[in-house]
Amino acid sequence: MSISERRERDRLKIRNKILDAARELFAAEGYDAVTMRRIAEAIEYSATTIYLHFKDKDALINELCRVDLMSLTQALNNVAAEPDALERLRKIAMAYVAFGYSHPNHYRLMFMSNRLHEKDQLPQMGHGNPETDGYQLLLNTVTEAIAKQLVIADLDDANLLAQCCWASVHGVVAIHITQYGDPWIEWRSLEETARMTIDIMIRGLKR
Repeated sequence: MSISERRERDRLKIRNKILDAARELFAAEGYDAVTMRRIAEAIEYSATTIYLHFKDKDALINELCRVDLMSLTQALNNVAAEPDALERLRKIAMAYVAFGYSHPNHYRLMFMSNRLHEKDQLPQMGHGNPETDGYQLLLNTVTEAIAKQLVIADLDDANLLAQCCWASVHGVVAIHITQYGDPWIEWRSLEETARMTIDIMIRGLKR
């Protein structure tokens, strides 16, 4: 390995360490409460080191959002080749739940943080392209199901249908990463809950 390759490897290692620490802190304490100095302290680096990689906190949160959304979209695209639109919808939904539960800090930051809903904070990462935009993949799937008359006739608003499907699986993930373990509830497993929720959703919309 050359000196330049070693330096680049070390640079990426530090960058990823910063992103991992920032993700955990933002998810646990909220965007506004976390400073660049706080992130530096968490990984035992100087604040100057953080600024060598990210010019400010907005640049850091934008990069986190970009990286995490790409990871999620890749997971969804792993099942995108399914030819039947409703079965593809089922697989997308299960992949979404699996990703969210396996990456709770990623999920909290992307979908349970008001900060990331501000338009000027969203990264430009190919919106409208299903290979880089998970919502577009979902929207294309339900649009195809409507066009092929696979869903009941009055479900003709593709965006509304896509958002209802998203809301269903978001609820499964959110409750299991925030409430699961409450001793007053006789919990069922994430997989059982997700499969039943998705089954009910698809039965309810299927023609």
